[in-house]
Amino acid sequence: MPNIVLTRIDNRLIHGQVATQWCGSIGANLILVANDDVAGNTFRQGLMDMAAPSYAQTRYWTLQKTIDTIQKASDAQKIFIVCESPKDVLTLVEGGVPIKKLNIGNMHMADGKRQVATTVAVDDADVAAFKKLQELGVELEIRKVPQEGTEDVSKLFK
Repeated sequence: MPNIVLTRIDNRLIHGQVATQWCGSIGANLILVANDDVAGNTFRQGLMDMAAPSYAQTRYWTLQKTIDTIQKASDAQKIFIVCESPKDVLTLVEGGVPIKKLNIGNMHMADGKRQVATTVAVDDADVAAFKKLQELGVELEIRKVPQEGTEDVSKLFK
């Protein structure tokens, strides 16, 4: 069983908050970006590697590679999975990745989305994915940074 210490949705993936605040507070030593686009984009990987803390390794895997490979993780790896969207997290969970808790960080406003929390904007597809994740037993939490309190997850379903 892989040691997944946190899974987070943040459409910026690895950046300052993820690197400095989240990694340190959860004790992660491996940041796994599960994203089909980034897995093949060495330029974006390089930018994210610059933001990652020196004590944590980074991996940039497609969703399918994550599903196929994560069970082989060493017990010593404290894995922080970062995804771009609830749909991506749902794909991982339905593929057998043992995600028990999901931190919802930044989901920026865009056409067709509505702002439901301080840093979270959703559309109907996002809401459906969150509902399905809950049905599958994944605990949802809206929290921007570890030092702040959580926001009411019922906001996601309005």
